[in-house]
This record gives sequence, C-alpha cells and structure tokens, in this order.
Amino acid sequence: MTITRLLITGGAGFIGSAVIRKLIHETDTIVANVDKLTYAGNLASLATVSDSERYSFQHVDICDAGAISEVFDRHAPHAIMHLAAESHVDRSIDGPGEFMQTNIMGTYVLLQAARAYWSALPASEKAGFRFHHVSTDEVYGSLGNKGYFTETTPYRPNSPYSASKAASDHLVRAWHKTYGLPVVISNCSNNYGPYQFPEKLIPLSIHKALAGAALPIYGKGDNVRDWLYVDDHADALLTILKKGTVGGVYNVGGENEKTNLEVVTTLCAILDDLRPRPDGKRYVQQISFVKDRPGHDKRYAIDASKLKQELNWGPRETFESGLRKTIDWYLQNDAWCEIAMQNYKGERLGVTS
Repeated sequence: MTITRLLITGGAGFIGSAVIRKLIHETDTIVANVDKLTYAGNLASLATVSDSERYSFQHVDICDAGAISEVFDRHAPHAIMHLAAESHVDRSIDGPGEFMQTNIMGTYVLLQAARAYWSALPASEKAGFRFHHVSTDEVYGSLGNKGYFTETTPYRPNSPYSASKAASDHLVRAWHKTYGLPVVISNCSNNYGPYQFPEKLIPLSIHKALAGAALPIYGKGDNVRDWLYVDDHADALLTILKKGTVGGVYNVGGENEKTNLEVVTTLCAILDDLRPRPDGKRYVQQISFVKDRPGHDKRYAIDASKLKQELNWGPRETFESGLRKTIDWYLQNDAWCEIAMQNYKGERLGVTS
C-alpha cells in the first residue's frame, strides 16, 4: 500500500518524532504532525526535518474535535498513525485524570473525525485508508517467570496508564467492528533510544550518572522488560501500516529481555568506556535501591512471531548495540537534553499509593 499523505498524532514525542524523521529522510511521504506539545513534546526532536516541504506541524489537542476536523480537511490524509498519549506510569499514579482525558477521550475524538472523513472519501480512496493505533504491551498486565504476550492474551491492565491504553484499544476495535473503519493496532514493548524524555529509566540514568547523582532502582531491580530500539519500532510501525491486515493486531518486541538492574548495570559499563568518571570510580557504584513503585508489574515479554511471519519484520539492534548508540547520542547532544530538562528536574514520581 502506498501512502502519499500521512497524519501522525504525537509526532513531537519520542516515538512519533522517530517515525517522522524516518519518513522525511527515507521516503517521499508528506507528513502532517499533530501535537499538543505537553511537557514531553519537543519540536527540537524534529529539527533535522522541520524545513522540509513535505513536513508540517499543527499545534492541536486531539481532544479538540473542531480543530481535529479542520486538520483532516486541510491535509486530506491517506492514513493516520495515532501515537499521541500520556505514557508515563509514575505520572499516571500521581494524576490519572490527564491519562483518561488524552488516551481515552482523545482517541474517541480522533476516531469520530476519522470515521466522518473516511465515510466521505471516494470509493477508490476509501479502500486504501488506514487508522493505525499505537499501543503498549502493558495492557496485558504482568507475566510470571515464563510465557509471552501474544495478540490473543487477555487484557489485565494494572496501572491507570495501562488501563487508559486498554480502553483506547477497545475503542479502536469497536469502531472497526461497528462502523467498518479500517484500523490496525500494534502493541509494543519498552522503547529506548535518542530523543527520549528523561523521566524514563535509560535517559534518566544517563543524566543522573553524568551528574554524579544516585541511580535509583525500584525494589530489587528484578522487574523484567523487553527492550526495543526506537528506530526498529519506527520501522515496524511503517511496515504494519503499509502491509498489516485490516482489523489486525500486531505485537512488536525487541527480543531483549532484561531486568532493570541489568539495564542500568550495562549502561554504567558503557559510560565507563565512553566517558569515564574523572575520579576513576565506576558508575555502577552510584546505583541505589529505592522503594518499589505501587503495583509494579513483574515481567513483560513479547511474542512478535506474527509480525515476523506475516510481514517479515524483525529488530536490527541488539540491546547492547542500541544502548551504546543511545548513550553516545546523549553524550553528543547536551543542548537537546538541556531543553528537555527544563520541564523535569529528575525528581521521583509515582510515590502515591
């Protein structure tokens, strides 16, 4: 399927900006970026493509039905990739309301606008239209020591964030089943890479390590996540959008299960190599164990075999290669980091229980 014009929500965020950079640098697609520019949205992440004639930015809240309808009329997209979301579990514990509003009501508003727009398209364009909803593996809940999330795993969200994303997934499926809107859903594992807002584990650990501060690890550090390099995820998203079956669900994983302690320990070893501490000590000595997050899911692990078998996609980066690229990027991009840290000072979030 050829996509000439693509509308992306949340394109100033971590994953959305990676998708846009890839599209502008590697394809001929015309991209419209719709973003509210909350604390995690950063137009500096799109500096390398902002001057392109094929890129445009719309400062719009997806909950604003009138503005969203105008965006559809103005840009006439062939497809939508819906990435706009509040996404940090700790913030959802402290203030769940924003997550309900953006992730649930925002998705509803977008679905209604997409449905009205799609219904009015000529038959020749209607058949090729797609609404790609990007979600998370956290909707499935928590795994034990064995097993993997598949596309048929029952939903069991355990945080306000994952509950709001589960609700949005159900809305997208319902609009497909009830109204015929041609949708596809993807659920991804933990992403990491350049341009990630520093509240998340890897960029926060890099920032604190370089500042000589304690590196906080929740509980015993034995919670497991499947780590996916963001450029691999961007590639998977475009593959799913172009080749995925209408109404289909695809899990996206990096085949890199690591405990949080393993992640930070590996990060420290790479920093020892790329930027040794002036005092000769090792960064791992800065690790500190803190009280666990309320309702902290034990393990996530993705079975991405459907995506591999049906659409011939697999990750290119190992965890070690992707992490080294990530750390090197942060070391070389102090200016971006300073802009990001204006909205967050590294304080702990999500301690409310």
